[in-house]
Amino acid sequence: MRRLRMVTTLAGELDAATIPRLQARMATGEFTPTELTTAYLHRIQALDPQLRAILRTDPAALTAARASDERHQAGAPLGPLDGIPVLLKDNIGAGVTTAGSRTLRTHQPADAFLVRKLKAAGAIVLGKANLSEWANFRSTAATSGWSALGGQTANPHVLDHNPAGSSSGSAAAVAAALAQVAIGTETDGSIVCPAGATGVVGLKPTLGLVSRTGVIPVSAEQDTAGPLARHVVDAALTLAVLRGHDPADPATQHIPPYTDEPVTLADRRLGLWRLAGVDQATDLVINQAIEALRTAGATVVEVDLPHQREISDGEFPCLLTEFRHDLDRYLAAHPPCPGGPRDLAHLVELNRADPIELTHFGQELFEQALAAPPRTDPGYRDRRARITALAREAIDQTLAAQQLDAIIAPSNAPAWRTDYPAGDDYRLSSGTPAAVAGYPNVSVPAGFAGPLPIGLSIFAGRWQDARVLAIAAAFEQVNPVRRAPLLLPGLAANDLGAAR
Repeated sequence: MRRLRMVTTLAGELDAATIPRLQARMATGEFTPTELTTAYLHRIQALDPQLRAILRTDPAALTAARASDERHQAGAPLGPLDGIPVLLKDNIGAGVTTAGSRTLRTHQPADAFLVRKLKAAGAIVLGKANLSEWANFRSTAATSGWSALGGQTANPHVLDHNPAGSSSGSAAAVAAALAQVAIGTETDGSIVCPAGATGVVGLKPTLGLVSRTGVIPVSAEQDTAGPLARHVVDAALTLAVLRGHDPADPATQHIPPYTDEPVTLADRRLGLWRLAGVDQATDLVINQAIEALRTAGATVVEVDLPHQREISDGEFPCLLTEFRHDLDRYLAAHPPCPGGPRDLAHLVELNRADPIELTHFGQELFEQALAAPPRTDPGYRDRRARITALAREAIDQTLAAQQLDAIIAPSNAPAWRTDYPAGDDYRLSSGTPAAVAGYPNVSVPAGFAGPLPIGLSIFAGRWQDARVLAIAAAFEQVNPVRRAPLLLPGLAANDLGAAR
């Protein structure tokens, strides 16, 4: 009876809970990791039929939670994540790992390096989150949040609107308090965009801060995993567990020692990359955010990042080459189930023969990747070197010229209504410079257009993850706008002007 009462009580408190507060309450015996895990599983059972954010829950979650109970009862938890329920995007190796594709529906690779770190820290893996299939790198007309295995993830603020991608299920689940934190992945925008669209915190770390071993790839030049959470402190605590050297991932070889940053806006200099005029509702939210930053003591100056057209034009052909090479390499190292894809060419064949995979859109990116030049091609190598250098130059020189601590920009325009014939409507996205540079970028809730969230992105130079998180935490304190989603079925007529 106590457990039922506690689970019921916790279920109503989870939206506002932070990891430090949960740990303090577990330390006093107010509730146990098993009761916390059960409360999250109950919320998944109650709410996910509307959201379709979860592909599957982990049957071992409660066993892991009971082991955490024993550590807490002995006064010896493993750290801040011990007993904390975490979801994984389903391109991260742990149990059945599918990338949302029916071709991998019984694929069971070994745990990814980052999953081993989470489990070693006592985190409870609740299960796998839905995603834009193959991390949104399948079709030129794709709809974010859809996979053949999971169906369409809804935005928990307005259910007929899109959660953005490709870490759509991870972001929507965290926004709706179906997990304390989730781990997403990003190649370009796939953490920060859904974080902005669903009103949560999402960190794309510096490339190489978190191991990619065991994660189904798009591009080794840009891919990284990172945390999504309702509170900046939870994202920071999760990153502290995820970060670290992995002998199998050469990008992690040069991680510098961690240095703390003060959580303050006083005397910070921030460069605003405004992207104005794309969406009036977004402009209004960003103007209010700037006012909050300045009131708290920050100096905000407008900047314009150079080279963006050349970076954007060069990125896509590079990703085509990298996707074929890196996916073929992954499939060779992690042989899928019998009948599963041996390589990208075989995957294209399997999709053509499947009655569901190509229902809403095709696989044009797969087909273009098959025709792309190899990684040894001089034209590819020159293009990749140039766009990476230009992206880093755009950020580094802008920071230096204005003596800035970081650059800020809107993360997103209001989420669009999900529409398969029309596909996605990314009217505004600021993630490309940091994504191509391999630099850290965090999106934090900034405000609302009608009922739909708008995020503020904060990015800086290489290894400046602690800095962008500190600025995000300070902004969160002076601009506490995040609110629990209402699961509205659609927009009211008077909301259409503000939020499409």
